[in-house]
Amino acid sequence: MFRAVSIEEINQLSKNSLIEHLSIEFIEIGDDFMSATMPVNASTHQPMGYLHGGASIALAETLGSMASLLLIDPEKYSVFGISVSANHVNSKKEGLVTAFARPMNIGSKIHLWDIEIKDEKMNLISTVRLTNMVVEKR
Repeated sequence: MFRAVSIEEINQLSKNSLIEHLSIEFIEIGDDFMSATMPVNASTHQPMGYLHGGASIALAETLGSMASLLLIDPEKYSVFGISVSANHVNSKKEGLVTAFARPMNIGSKIHLWDIEIKDEKMNLISTVRLTNMVVEKR
């Protein structure tokens, strides 16, 4: 399903960006999913010391957008997130979260992703739905 590319190449694309600032790391590309991790620490906390919902959304949108990018020809097209909806169901103060993106619908112009963010024990932290638009480069 995904274009052949190594995890190292994907992580290299993240340099000098919000992705690097949040220490998001892509870890696996499967037949029908992609995953990435993000630490839960001072860089991703809200003022009360818990994982910030916005950081979770940034993780989800980063993962889903990269997954869409691996489904298109990046020489001809760009990918932009146009809608993101999240439900934060559990909190976390420290450690690591892992996001798993699976396609719900992949069209020629719209990609819809279901993304689950889980802790080290695979407890659900957030569930996110992301819609990406594929746009022809000018």
